[in-house]
Amino acid sequence: MMIRVLSTLFALLGAIPSFAQNGPLRIEITEGVIEPLPFAVPDLMAETSEGFKIGQDLARVIAADLTGTGLFRELPSSAFISQVSNFDAPIQYADWKAINAQALVTGAVSVQGSKLILKFRLYDVFSGAELGDGLQIVGSTDGWRRIAHKVSDAVYSRITGESAYFDSRVVYVSETGPKSERRKRLAIMDYDGANVKYLTGSEAIVLAPRLDSNGERVLYTSYESGFPSIYLLDVESVERRSLESQKGSMSFAPRFAPDGQTVVYSLSQGGNTDIYSMNIASGQAKRLTSAPSIETAPSYSPNGNQIVFESDRSGSQQLYVMSAGGGEARRISFGDGRYGTPVWSPRGDLIAFTKQSKGRFHIGVMRNDGSEERLLTASFLDEGPTWSPNGRVIMFARETQGASGRTSLYSVDITGRNLRPVRTPEGGSDPSWGPLQQ
Repeated sequence: MMIRVLSTLFALLGAIPSFAQNGPLRIEITEGVIEPLPFAVPDLMAETSEGFKIGQDLARVIAADLTGTGLFRELPSSAFISQVSNFDAPIQYADWKAINAQALVTGAVSVQGSKLILKFRLYDVFSGAELGDGLQIVGSTDGWRRIAHKVSDAVYSRITGESAYFDSRVVYVSETGPKSERRKRLAIMDYDGANVKYLTGSEAIVLAPRLDSNGERVLYTSYESGFPSIYLLDVESVERRSLESQKGSMSFAPRFAPDGQTVVYSLSQGGNTDIYSMNIASGQAKRLTSAPSIETAPSYSPNGNQIVFESDRSGSQQLYVMSAGGGEARRISFGDGRYGTPVWSPRGDLIAFTKQSKGRFHIGVMRNDGSEERLLTASFLDEGPTWSPNGRVIMFARETQGASGRTSLYSVDITGRNLRPVRTPEGGSDPSWGPLQQ
């Protein structure tokens, strides 16, 4: 696992719903804990004969997206009094109030060859009004899941006031085979585990893939030469190239700067491991640390001005922050145990990390000054956090105890609630969550 490989070579407010039946429909970010907001998503109406089945599928993905946040609770179709059979017909609000639906999503689908056209509306049932304007999305029939995610994004944003994350992708390491002969290859998937595409073969061990801020390129570490080296891969073409490293050295743990033009990484040479930055176009490298200790797992702040990293310079594995140009670093982790794999939230307020303490592994968050540390998970082995595009959810890898040692992906919100597995065809580790797609 990455934390072991590398070490041996909000205001924290929870996204918990708060709403009143007599006011405008809105989930506000508070520290309260109440029931999720009940909503209904009838099957989307078919405006062409080919749209019937896809209308059902679209509704199921939208419902799964919203329910998966822990903020919403879907009402079953068996409870419906009204049936929405005409997209432009008036809504029978009394029927939806009777089953306690507070939000209602309706839509209509038409298929024209390979083109899919979806119209949708969101209603605030208790105020008896449409929430925002209706929306039309045009895409391909092959990309119907993306269209569903875009609807979910719009509903989520209108009700919470937050940016969304459903129409996004995650690159990760797909794992197959027994623990003693584990085969690993890079893969990319939708945020919910669908539409998996493999980016590399399984001939060599690959680690720590990292997407750029556009979701178009991946940095990763490969052992195909026998030593860890960094590669840059284009997601669409799957073309790749090795980034130059110094002769006789090992380079690993790469991550893009926010501008996508610079890479920060670790380089081990002569028994010492330091952090370097490199201009991708020129290949020119700059050494950022020079302590006689292991410095690794660097991650830029969203504005690109600072880098958080892990180091054992204090005698144990801890987290430090320094200027993006290098120089003096300040320690930010002071709890019991060892800290690693830090990654800055896209909001800039929090840093997620892996912590090992008292025989357990945790995913945690702290403010970027090290205050208000909070552990979100605990298990035999949790590691490698990555942030959703809106900074409200963290995905990570969990390994089960035992001879099989299967590793799977999970997500959890920043309150530590709503822990959920992310379903992938095989085992998965080292996730990197990309931006909302354009």
